[in-house]
Amino acid sequence: MDLSNFTTLQNLEAAFGGESMANRKYLFFAEVARKLGFTDLAKLFKETADQETEHAFAHFELLHPELVVDDAAALTDEQKREIVSRCLSLAIEGETYEYTTMYPQFAADAQRDAYGGQSQRDNPAAEEFLKQAKESADHANTFREAAHRFGLLKFIENYHADRYAEALEVLNGGQAANRAVDENPQTRKWICRQCSMIYDPVAGDPDSGIAPGTPFEEIPDDWECPICGASKKTFKPLEEKVAA
Repeated sequence: MDLSNFTTLQNLEAAFGGESMANRKYLFFAEVARKLGFTDLAKLFKETADQETEHAFAHFELLHPELVVDDAAALTDEQKREIVSRCLSLAIEGETYEYTTMYPQFAADAQRDAYGGQSQRDNPAAEEFLKQAKESADHANTFREAAHRFGLLKFIENYHADRYAEALEVLNGGQAANRAVDENPQTRKWICRQCSMIYDPVAGDPDSGIAPGTPFEEIPDDWECPICGASKKTFKPLEEKVAA
């Protein structure tokens, strides 16, 4: 669908927001009805909420066709990772906006209204906005950690695939590849014996406070594997393929 028309894009975003809001609102109504003993009404609200979800999904698919999965089996592992990475990027973007801009501004507005004498009821609102800002920050950090982990897993799975391919080659009568540990600490990679996470000093581990260009030997002893949490001593030098 051509979304070059800005009005259409805005309308789709508004429709997605409206349907999403309706879903959560009707689920809230369903819970209220359930607590009050109106079982049939609770069921009605829940069914309608589910339908609103389908409407919202349809709008979102038009907004983000790159995330539509028609046949997962036809996708390569790299394509699957790209789609999931895009989902994480959008999640991080949304949560970051909430805790850096939206909720702080809402809280400031509520505090101004309250202390301006317009409404004492705005104090609880300000507290709630600040609470939500903190939760959004936590969510954003969680999504960033997931994105970081997926990025690391890409190299791990590549390592596993390479070892399997070599094993198959040997099984079919071929020769095992020559491997050796890099003698240069600045480029020597290390691998976790517990989960196969590979530490590359060139890239470092910025999300854990390890700057690019940091040799493994210079990493603090309390550093842990960002995938499985294993200690630094669990790592060993990685034997990489070398030319025959």
